[in-house]
Amino acid sequence: MALNRRKFLEKSAVTGAGVALAGAVGAPAAQAAESGRKPVKRYALTVMGTTDLHGHVFNWDYFKDAEYKDSAGNAQGLARISTLVEQVRAEKGRCNTLLLDAGDTIQGTPLTYYYAKVDPITAKGGPVHPMAAAMNAIGYDAVALGNHEFNYGIETLRKFEEQCDFPLLGANALDAKTLRPAFPPYFIKTFRVKGAPPVRVAVLGLTNPGIAIWDKAYVQGKLTFPGLEEQAAKWVPKLRSMGADVVVVSAHSGSSGTSSYGDQLPYVENSAALVAQQVPGIDAILVGHAHVEIPELKVVNAKTGKTVVLSEPLAYAERLSLFDIELVFERGRWSVESVSSKVLNSNSVADDPKITKLLKDDHDVVVKYVNQVVGTATQTLTTVEARYKDAPIIDLITKVQEDVVRAALAGTEYASLPVIAQASPFSRTSEIPAGDVTIRDLSSLYVYDNTLVAKLLTGAQVKAYLEYSAEYFVQTAAGAVVDVEKLTNAGNRPDYNYDYVSGLSYDIDIAQAAESRIRNLTWNGAALDDAQKFVFAVNNYRANGGGAFPHVASAPELWSESTEIRTRIAEWVTAKGVLDPKDFASVDWRLTREGTPVF
Repeated sequence: MALNRRKFLEKSAVTGAGVALAGAVGAPAAQAAESGRKPVKRYALTVMGTTDLHGHVFNWDYFKDAEYKDSAGNAQGLARISTLVEQVRAEKGRCNTLLLDAGDTIQGTPLTYYYAKVDPITAKGGPVHPMAAAMNAIGYDAVALGNHEFNYGIETLRKFEEQCDFPLLGANALDAKTLRPAFPPYFIKTFRVKGAPPVRVAVLGLTNPGIAIWDKAYVQGKLTFPGLEEQAAKWVPKLRSMGADVVVVSAHSGSSGTSSYGDQLPYVENSAALVAQQVPGIDAILVGHAHVEIPELKVVNAKTGKTVVLSEPLAYAERLSLFDIELVFERGRWSVESVSSKVLNSNSVADDPKITKLLKDDHDVVVKYVNQVVGTATQTLTTVEARYKDAPIIDLITKVQEDVVRAALAGTEYASLPVIAQASPFSRTSEIPAGDVTIRDLSSLYVYDNTLVAKLLTGAQVKAYLEYSAEYFVQTAAGAVVDVEKLTNAGNRPDYNYDYVSGLSYDIDIAQAAESRIRNLTWNGAALDDAQKFVFAVNNYRANGGGAFPHVASAPELWSESTEIRTRIAEWVTAKGVLDPKDFASVDWRLTREGTPVF
């Protein structure tokens, strides 16, 4: 699909590069009189920010068909954020505030899936996306692109962009052919100050370079994503030269300086703090992507010695970041005197009835959809122990992937090769109850919109893959007490970056050091031959390098599709009618210590 930049070019005609907007007349600037001197003019600006909303409009768990609850007492949803935003606007003056988001908006819940796939916004006369409707109603000023914005393809993203009353920013989302911005790089808003020149605030939007890996099927040859530091260094001086008094960056990139994709890209995945450290001229950064809560992080710029303030609100609309920026007018110009940040908790307020009224019908349609019964389970299946035991519920995923790939490769030169599959324990609380099985039961098992890919691997590569996966476990000496709450997530590796591999038999000896844990690895009853070739059924995130597992990203691709694995699971269960572990469960692996099973 040709990239349509018409909307961007129309918006940027005045400035030539971004989106400019004039705010309403602000409240009178506070004046601090100094003895014997002319009063100093001051202005206070408040920037509010959310990130990683992932389709959360209401405090509702579609997978449990109930109000969302967790042990920390958090609440979720844009309806809560709307209430917080209105409170801040009432306190500070609406004309003295700015509302931003740092990306990952249109993917993550059955609500967003429904309006991308079941009743798609791209259809002729299709619906308005619920996230566009909610964010328009709340009055967002600008939103940075997240990597999950690309999960449904460029056409869906462009339609969402068209439905938004605010720009989607991405200074490092470039047209692959022209290397020009494919989305507005920045947004400028002018705040009027009584008795003083206006304050111009520039917002630079940066997205994640990992999009090139994670959504390769959609963006390859169309878009390219250079590093955040490089593009910030290009754009921040331009914004300053255009008269920006304040520069805020909205970055869909964490602050840790790490990358999940190893050395596959020359750009850092979580580089927000590096941007603050390396690029002069930035006052504040709204951080996203990492799903952690950072009320305030101060980073000193290496070139100027000035402090840059970073804040990341918790995902799913559980928090709202607040940047309070104080400016002073001296020597004919505005300058930032101080910046501080904090987060507000969504659990402290009720839903905004305006948002409830606006989106209740969309929500109700999706609740009805996910509660459709598609089969019957002979027993309860759960992921509670799936991190450290071979659980039948994960075998369901691998069985479906194996079956789909075998059918796809039937009649090809690869049809005779053995098919193995990977799957991860995405959720610690997923359960398929005995009795009726609904779409929401199956969706809770596979919470991501991943699709299926078939790769060609050798036995030696599979073993290396398993060794890397086994680094997920904390080394535990034989005889030591095993605490399952401390057994996993070594090196802070998330659950979704631990893989089972079906069709093989193996032990993981957690008493051993990393890279020497896989023992008794067999296929078809015999020790695995390093040269044996396998068709590897793998999700697109992993196939494209997500998690930096060895060999898989560079392995030959035999087949791929755009249908979600979640949908394939629902189709498989619907076709069977009865979900019985005897049709898919197998014991493929176990944890051991020096040959003795842990469990």
